[in-house]
Amino acid sequence: MDGAILCELIAALADYEKLPRPTSQAAQRLVRDAYGPQPRFDTWFGLYGGKAVGYAISFYTYSTFLALPTFYLEDLFVLPDYRSMKIGKKIFMHCARVAYEQGCGRMEWQVLHWNEPALQFYNRLGGKPLSEWLPYRATRDELRDMLTTA
Repeated sequence: MDGAILCELIAALADYEKLPRPTSQAAQRLVRDAYGPQPRFDTWFGLYGGKAVGYAISFYTYSTFLALPTFYLEDLFVLPDYRSMKIGKKIFMHCARVAYEQGCGRMEWQVLHWNEPALQFYNRLGGKPLSEWLPYRATRDELRDMLTTA
């Protein structure tokens, strides 16, 4: 698959989540980081009739308490017209297989609280929401501010 297909699917995810699409500069970075000499993440595509209709992006983090890698699923998305065809499940199960075969101690992902279809999907597959952990984030500008005020 090529970077243009990946960027099209990411734009479709942005539309679904009512978020701004990646800028052209961000799209260039995505392609570089996916397919460049030192990929920063793995990309998995779901195909239907030879056409990419879904994708997942993953990377590894590390659990110091388990002393094992964690497979982190950043995105899992299937175009609306291809849902209910088990394409998302196939992509997810592929990722689960990779995590298991790579010796990961766990696989983690996040779901938007309003995305009821995704919540039901992951619950059916046996995923468990975490209640004891709160996601935190600092944007690039916030990181800059932290570094200048610390």
